Amino acid sequence: MPKVLVSDPIEQVGIDLLAQVAQVDIHTGLSPAELAAMIPGYDALMIRSGTKVTQEVIEAAHQLKIIGRAGVGVDNIDVPAATRKGIIVVNSPEGNTIAAAEHTLAMMMSLARHIPDANESMKAGKWDRKRFTGVEIYKKTLGIIGLGKIGSHVATVARAMGMKLLAYDPFLSTERADQLGCRLVELDVLFSESDFITLHLPKTPETQHLISGDTLAKMKPTARIINCARGGIIDEMALVTALKEGQIAGAALDVFEEEPLGESALRSLGMEAILTPHLGASTEEAQANVAIDVAEQIRDVLLGLPARSAVNIPGLRPDILEKLTPYMQLAETLGNLVGQLAGGRIESLEVRLQGELASNDSQPIVIAALKGLLSPALRERVNYVNAGLEAKERGIRVIETRDASQRDYSGSLCLIAKGPLESRSVTGALLGEHELRITSIDDFPINVSPTRHMLLTLHRDMPGIIGKIGSNLGSFNVNIASMQVGRKMVRGNAVMVISLDDPLPEGLLAEITKVQGIRDAYIVNL
Repeated sequence: MPKVLVSDPIEQVGIDLLAQVAQVDIHTGLSPAELAAMIPGYDALMIRSGTKVTQEVIEAAHQLKIIGRAGVGVDNIDVPAATRKGIIVVNSPEGNTIAAAEHTLAMMMSLARHIPDANESMKAGKWDRKRFTGVEIYKKTLGIIGLGKIGSHVATVARAMGMKLLAYDPFLSTERADQLGCRLVELDVLFSESDFITLHLPKTPETQHLISGDTLAKMKPTARIINCARGGIIDEMALVTALKEGQIAGAALDVFEEEPLGESALRSLGMEAILTPHLGASTEEAQANVAIDVAEQIRDVLLGLPARSAVNIPGLRPDILEKLTPYMQLAETLGNLVGQLAGGRIESLEVRLQGELASNDSQPIVIAALKGLLSPALRERVNYVNAGLEAKERGIRVIETRDASQRDYSGSLCLIAKGPLESRSVTGALLGEHELRITSIDDFPINVSPTRHMLLTLHRDMPGIIGKIGSNLGSFNVNIASMQVGRKMVRGNAVMVISLDDPLPEGLLAEITKVQGIRDAYIVNL
C-alpha cells in the first residue's frame, strides 16, 4: 500500500480521504533535516505553509510521486527541484475563493456601517446611534482591481446588491467584463469615480505600493478602500496620512506589509479603519475545502490518474519532457515579453510553431506561452495546468498555427498578441540545445539573448538616438550590458533592445520617450 506523510496540521476530512487508498502517517513540526531523513519511504507528502520542502528533501525522496500543498502558495516548496525529479507539485488554487470574497464583502459592509466600533460602544454600555451613522452601498460605485476568481465573485454579489461596477484588469476581455456587469476602465478613472475600491491582485514589483500617496489623492474624500489580497499593495504610511487628513473616508485591511502586524501607525486610527488578522481564508469550509482538494489529487496520482492543479509540468513522459522543456522555456519567455509589450487588453494569442518545431506536440508549448503571457499579472497564481483556464476566463482566444517551411532556424516560435487597437509580435529560437534568442520584434529582425532587465524602444533610425539614450541611462547610473538595433531600411522605423544590469529607475522611461525620434519605449522585466 502507498504511504503518505502529512507534516502539517490538516483537516481530518482530508486525512480520512487519503486513508482509503494509502497508509497515512502524521508527523508535524519537522525540520528540513528531519523531513529529509524521513521522506525516502513515502510516495506522497501533504503539507501546509509550515513545512519547508527544500532541494535536499527532494533529493532524498527516492519514491516520492507528489507533493500536495493545502493552500494557494507553493513558495515553501522547491518546485524546480521537484520538476527535475519528476515529482508533481499540486495546490488548491480555488479552495479559499468564496471565503476571501465573502470576507471582502463583510469588510465593505462593516466599513460602511461602522459595525466593529458600534459593537465595541454597545459593550461599553453606550447607546450612541448618531455617532455611527453610515452610508448605503446601494447605487454606490465599486471599483474592483483584479477580476480573477475572487474579484469576479465579489462583482457578482455586489451587482446583486445594486452596486455599479468599475473594473481594472489588463488581462480581461471586454466580453468577460460585460458578463460580470463591469465597465472596464483605466486606473485613474477607477480611482476618481469609485465610492468603494477593493483589491484582488498579487503582490509583484509592479503592484508594490500601487495605492500610494499619489493615487490616494485621486480618490473621492468619501471613498473607502478594502484590501483582502496581499500586504504591500497599499503604502500603509500614505494610507494613514490620507485617513487622518480626510483625503478618503475609510479603509478595511486584512493583510499587511509585515505580518503579524507589530507596532504600526495603523493601530492609531479610529473608526475610519477596520483591521483583521489575515482572516480571508479562515473559514471552516475553506480549511476543509483545501484539505479535500489536495487529498483528492494525491489519491488520484497514487491511483495512476492525472492531477488537476499541478503547478509544475504534469502528464508528460520523461522523454517528451526532456525534448520539449527548452522550447517551453522559450515559449514562456516570449509570452512574458509579448504580454508586456501589448500592455492593454489581449483578445487573442496566436502561437505559430515554425520549422522543425511544427512537427512537435503543441499543447505544452501553448500552455507555456499562456503562462508567460499571464505571469506579469497573476504571478504564482498561474501555472502550467491553469494557464489555459485563466486565459479562457479572461476571454483570450488561442490560435495555433504551424509553418514547417519557415527554416531560418531549425525550430522557432512566433507569438502574436492582438488587442482591440493593435497587435504585437515576437519570435524566438533556440541556438544549440538551451540558448534562447529573441529573433524578431514586430517583424524587425533582431538577435538578442533575453535578460532580466531590458529597455525596448520603437524609434526612427537617425543619428544621435543611441547616444542620447546611453547618456540618459548613464546619468541615472544604469549600466548597459548589450545593445541591438533591428531595422528594415536605412533611416526608417527601427527597434532597439538594450539589456541592462540594473532595473530602470522610476521616471527615467518618461525622459527617454522625450528623446527626438523615439515613438515609444518599454521597460521589460523577465
